[in-house]
Amino acid sequence: MTLTVGRRVRLTADLRLAGQVVPAGEAATETGSGFLALAAGVEGSVERVDEDRPQSQEVREYERLKSLLDDFGHQMPPGSRQQLEEQVGSLEPAWTAYQERKLRLTVRVRFDNGFVLDDAPGDLFTSL
Repeated sequence: MTLTVGRRVRLTADLRLAGQVVPAGEAATETGSGFLALAAGVEGSVERVDEDRPQSQEVREYERLKSLLDDFGHQMPPGSRQQLEEQVGSLEPAWTAYQERKLRLTVRVRFDNGFVLDDAPGDLFTSL
């Protein structure tokens, strides 16, 4: 299932949220704490979707060099092109590992009861 902004979703598991309680927009300096439980089946709308798969320096360099090779490789002198192909080849294991790494998807959902859940794992929700 693809989560997109505006999509209606349903919570698939009971959640227990505990931690500091502070007004929105303020730093967490208060000593008060709170507890909130959300039951499975609560429905709401997706307000934001964040995809996170951190890139290493090697992955960024692979993307840069691969793009250079794809766009201008045919115009390069043979020696330069071969050197660039070797550099790209040496970075391929890092690129492959990056591609195989699971994409972390988090969402911000505004439930129909008014609660907002931010940075929640996307796999906690099902589409309606």
